[in-house]
Amino acid sequence: MTDYPFQQVDVFSKEPFKGNPVAVVIGADDLSDRQMADFAKWTNLSETTFLLEPTTADADYRVRIFTQRGELPFAGHPTLGTCHAWLTHGGKPRGDMIVQECGLASLRYAAKADGWHSPRPSCCAPVR
Repeated sequence: MTDYPFQQVDVFSKEPFKGNPVAVVIGADDLSDRQMADFAKWTNLSETTFLLEPTTADADYRVRIFTQRGELPFAGHPTLGTCHAWLTHGGKPRGDMIVQECGLASLRYAAKADGWHSPRPSCCAPVR
């Protein structure tokens, strides 16, 4: 099996080990649904996300979210943590907002005046 880099992100906290953790698997396009489910069980976290190439023209990247029991179309802290991981692994938005594709819809993340930051719940909204 191929090695897949992943990052555990502390969401909603700047202090290590105080946030809501999510594992983010980078470059997971060739993993099967079963492998993603198994990986999520292995991390033993409430959610594990998989960072993928987008399937829509407006998105910068795509995310799939798995729990210990199955896949979710959307969950708040996993989408935020995945955006942070995408940025820290060199992700560059095509426009003035980051557009994340997930099972529910596309989400937009806004930038702050001094650059991109770890996203907060107040800066994302479904694309209309």
